Amino acid sequence: MAKILAVGNATLDIINVVDDYPHEDQEVRASSQQFRRGGNACNTLAILSQLGHQCSWAGTLADEPDAAVIRADLNKHHINCSAVHTSPHGKVPTSYVTLNRLNGSRTIVHYRELAEYHFNDFLRIDPGQLEWVHFEGRNIGEVTKMMSHLRQEQPDLMVSLEVEKPREGIESLFPLADLLLFSKGYALHHGHHHAKSLLQHIAAQKLEVTASCTWGERGAWAIDYAGRVFHTPAFSPPLVVDTLGAGDTFNAGMIDQLLRGHELELALIEAARLAGKKCGVYGLENIFL
Repeated sequence: MAKILAVGNATLDIINVVDDYPHEDQEVRASSQQFRRGGNACNTLAILSQLGHQCSWAGTLADEPDAAVIRADLNKHHINCSAVHTSPHGKVPTSYVTLNRLNGSRTIVHYRELAEYHFNDFLRIDPGQLEWVHFEGRNIGEVTKMMSHLRQEQPDLMVSLEVEKPREGIESLFPLADLLLFSKGYALHHGHHHAKSLLQHIAAQKLEVTASCTWGERGAWAIDYAGRVFHTPAFSPPLVVDTLGAGDTFNAGMIDQLLRGHELELALIEAARLAGKKCGVYGLENIFL
């Protein structure tokens, strides 16, 4: 299978499962608590590894005890960490997650005290050994250098970009990608109240990219180089128990399907189907059982 690198975040997720979401200033008891390795890029790699790909992660960790949880999980998923930069200072980014058992929704409070991944660290990676590179749309200045470097050194290498949050300057990355993976939140922030509206706006810019946009229970949309728009419904499980990582799972599904040579419409459907399965299980380990 393909050799895939993802550049982005790894976090420690502390997840409190509650029977119903609490009101402000209310004290509730968690029915269970979990410690997981999180982070968008690493979640996507964990799925891609289970799909049979050879995966590597490029990001930063702090030299402190909580990093061991992250390294152990990545090792369990056979994700190569040779490109990781370990900082002697700082704290592993930590997400405090309240997971509502009734509907699987999650509310996240994130804390970060760690420098982002730098272009100089990225230069240690040999892109000639890769078939796909996936970036989180963050750390825009450094990621611009990384993506530009790939375009210069390996112009035929497939590059995807997750566009989850509106960040200053993120649009400058769009022409450097082959696949843009948009979230509903990004679309709404920019005044697009339908995924199709955002995708047609992107197509009008003549960027020569393929793009998708997820829209929760309404499913997902994608647009190809020719401007053809495709839609898939959501594949909701019988019971939604955990939506944490569903978007990352969808992204992995898109990458996997396109690497297998499938057409965009089929890739969209299968990615949505995979994300739906994920919402019906806790974590990322039981999707393929």
